[in-house]
Amino acid sequence: MTKLTQIPVTVLPGVGPERATHLAELGIKSIHDLLTYYPFRYDDYQIVPPVDAPHEQRVTFKGTIAGTPSMRWYGKKQSRLSIKLEVDGIPITVVWFNQHFLKAKLIYGSTIMVTGKWDREKLQITGDRTFLSQKEQEAHHDQLEPIYSVTSKIRVAWLRKLIMEGFKEYGNQIEEVLPATLRTKYRLISRAKAMYLLHFPKNMQDGHQARRTIVYEELFLYEFRLLWSRLQDRRETKGITRKIPKMALQNMIKSLAFPLTGAQQRVVDEICSDLEAPYQMNRLLQGDVGSGKTVVAALALYANYLSGYQGALMVPTEILADQHATSLQSLLGALGLQVVTLTGNMTAANRREVLGQIQMGLADVVVGTHALIQEKVIYRNLGLVITDEQHRFGVKQRASLREKGEAPDVLMMTATPIPRTLAISVYGEMDVSIIDEMPAGREPITTYWVKKESWERILGFVSKECQAGRQAYIICPLIEESEKLDLANAVELFEQVTMALSPIRVGLLHGRMSSIEKEEIMSLYEQNEVQVLISTTVIEVGVNVPNATVMVIYDADRFGLAQLHQLRGRVGRGGGASTCVLVANPKSETGKERMEIMTETTDGFVISERDLQMRGPGDFLGVKQSGLPEFRLADLTRDQHILEIAREDAKEIIQTKETITPLEYEALLSPMHRVESILD
Repeated sequence: MTKLTQIPVTVLPGVGPERATHLAELGIKSIHDLLTYYPFRYDDYQIVPPVDAPHEQRVTFKGTIAGTPSMRWYGKKQSRLSIKLEVDGIPITVVWFNQHFLKAKLIYGSTIMVTGKWDREKLQITGDRTFLSQKEQEAHHDQLEPIYSVTSKIRVAWLRKLIMEGFKEYGNQIEEVLPATLRTKYRLISRAKAMYLLHFPKNMQDGHQARRTIVYEELFLYEFRLLWSRLQDRRETKGITRKIPKMALQNMIKSLAFPLTGAQQRVVDEICSDLEAPYQMNRLLQGDVGSGKTVVAALALYANYLSGYQGALMVPTEILADQHATSLQSLLGALGLQVVTLTGNMTAANRREVLGQIQMGLADVVVGTHALIQEKVIYRNLGLVITDEQHRFGVKQRASLREKGEAPDVLMMTATPIPRTLAISVYGEMDVSIIDEMPAGREPITTYWVKKESWERILGFVSKECQAGRQAYIICPLIEESEKLDLANAVELFEQVTMALSPIRVGLLHGRMSSIEKEEIMSLYEQNEVQVLISTTVIEVGVNVPNATVMVIYDADRFGLAQLHQLRGRVGRGGGASTCVLVANPKSETGKERMEIMTETTDGFVISERDLQMRGPGDFLGVKQSGLPEFRLADLTRDQHILEIAREDAKEIIQTKETITPLEYEALLSPMHRVESILD
């Protein structure tokens, strides 16, 4: 039997070359494309009495015209038509805007059906669809009308008829994809019925049941393929076989100035288990700002060193490289490890020396920027690759570092929490570890949202903190003036704050400064010789000055939630109370909502979930992010719970069906293929 994916839509009557071209613009080329071109919403024409109609929702009433229409004109083209309609004995007002042609058709005593937005307080409905004739009313009475995304060259009514024709001719060729055990377990309806009901539901319950079936199917097949691919990779790629001296690792943990949190210990155990496994580790470590990822990375590098291998840590900026190198030196140097730094701003002589240490194996841990992946960098025996803030590196950059060794284990870290739903979808080929517990003694950062009119008061607060011996950041979005965006730039703000806070010393840091200039100003700030640092988002990640207790973000509504959270995380690192001040006069509701979210919580995972809900998966990850799956119906924001269940089901089947042949797996790549015989 020919697969529906291989049958062109032109086999249906009425689809000639021209219409086929218009359908192709919608992505409809085959019968399969047509039958799975689902509506994006439904118009509900179920008639409800006014007493049950929800306020400010779209509803449908049927009633008798109880007055004469009233018309008002606003200019030559704008009009407001209104009439009294008696519905279930209740007189309501129906209003139409710019539909003056209806006036002559509204006959006193006749029955009409009207759909629109209901205002319960005014007893008024604003009509957008009106059905005057008995025939029209009967056709739409209590109906759900599917609404499709179409172009001007395709009418929705014609597309509906074409879809119906497609089901009549080929609906009996739709095969089941899911195993019968799963369909029974979740009481799912047949695939053919679910697909049909998504286009032609009798009621909302039908539509819900159909959507539930298809969404689960899409997510299960996606997760199954993802997990199966990972299993095959593990079979084909042999990792480093090693044994970690656990006693030595435990001694290092005991020597730390602070106990590990339960979450840190759990993640360390997961990493060590991967390091000792025969396959190559491919793990994503998520941890909120200040959760202690650096210590976990140090322990992973030490475990790697104990088993006889070099480790590399790649970070996005030179400032962060220097900070990580300092931290790792303090944690690992006393244990005999040689920690070196490799960045683009080194002198030629220093660079040659470090390259020699790496090649001869004298360097145990190498910390650096993308300089780590340059051709001249040759590792003696690279066993562990860690990338910090991994989303800032391209796929090729991460792969280049991995290729410096023979199947080294890979750990990617991020302090930008990714909602679990996206983590297991976009990074589904990876294991995910989460540090979801903050170290004891860290006080939450108090966050305020203030308007620009309070700027002098904010500077007064900053001055008071500095006079008490503490330090502050003031962040602004731009370096130079922009005619399009009415934002303060860093240079102007620096001059203004310097005058206002004199004699307090103010420094300036931005991305256009040279590496040496950046290092100098950061060194002065770390030594408290500069009390206030005016900066762009160059300090967003990794900068660690425990004495800094105030973060002021100017034009905060211009930043995304994740960026605001990262910036806030630069304070509160010294154990004392810290404050974040968001200075913004947002003009949009979205901007106001972001400010409110930031003042409500300091939990990065909560913020990431809210961010996902506001922006959707594509915008959350950025347009350049690859790997985000595209589903016909499933929504990663809305269907998180189903995704979790589907993943567990796929994992369970793979664990019990590891003898699936490559040919059978290839069959799974076709969504229309019958795979019950494989999985059941």
